[in-house]
Amino acid sequence: MKITFLGLEEWQEKHIKEKLKKHKLKFLKEINNSNIKLIKDTEILAVFIYHNVDYELVNKLQKLKAVMTMSTGYDHININACSNIKVYNVPYYGENTVAEHTFALILALSRRIVEAVDRTREDNFKKNGLRGFDLKGKTIGIIGTGHIGQHVIKIAKSFDMNVIACSHTTDKNLEKKLGFKYIKLNNLLEKSDIITLHCLLNEETRHIINLNNINKIKKGAYIINTARGQLIDTNALLYGLNNEIIAGAGLDVLEDEDEMMKEKHMHRNESLILSEDHKILRKHNVIITPHIAYDTKEALMRITETTIENINNYIKGKKKNCVN
Repeated sequence: MKITFLGLEEWQEKHIKEKLKKHKLKFLKEINNSNIKLIKDTEILAVFIYHNVDYELVNKLQKLKAVMTMSTGYDHININACSNIKVYNVPYYGENTVAEHTFALILALSRRIVEAVDRTREDNFKKNGLRGFDLKGKTIGIIGTGHIGQHVIKIAKSFDMNVIACSHTTDKNLEKKLGFKYIKLNNLLEKSDIITLHCLLNEETRHIINLNNINKIKKGAYIINTARGQLIDTNALLYGLNNEIIAGAGLDVLEDEDEMMKEKHMHRNESLILSEDHKILRKHNVIITPHIAYDTKEALMRITETTIENINNYIKGKKKNCVN
């Protein structure tokens, strides 16, 4: 089959060429007006979250039969546009990976790691203003108890934290097994010392943290987002930080990062980041990482292998990991 991959690293290309020798493969950084003619006969398209698959693209790729997203979330793919096209995702690859990064952000905030490192690099070893707080005994509120959320629960329990959670669906057996309590979202916001988001982005969860519920958050709480930027209304987060409702935030994703990515594939544009629309990045009590929670060598290999498996499954008519 004719298969096109977007945005892969050199080692991934080499690995895929070895695994899919029988197929006609093309590798592009991105699709644009100058190169789309090269892939007009593509039957399978493999993309990452920074590549939108919409009506316009589908109409240009008339022979497209399947889309493989190298991610768990598929909100960058217009499912309606793919009514006659199969869409596959990678449901399990980084549950421990993203959970570990979540706690990296939590610990960086709780122990003032970024400020401490910046200070010592300037030969300043004074401790004033660097006092942190223990995680033991604190209440962590987890929004979304899927595979990643469950790993976060396990890690939180190892820190002797109290764990509460809310989710679209509840599982009493899981609740008992992992030792946490399901509660309503507003109650979670009111009781949590740390709030962390691990749900998929859809119309129900978009701006799940917003100006209507930001005042319900426990004063002095911290908020962590390693899921999707659009889960949090940036204006609400700024309001919470400016009014000292939220003591700090650890963010691996931003609400408008897709716009930032348009300038350079998978690189952030400084002029955009530092514009007036991105005041949050200047906050001393906000830690931003550039969407790398998933980015370990082990997780990327799992993504690559599952994508290869998905391609073979599609060719064989198997529906495993098919989302439509």
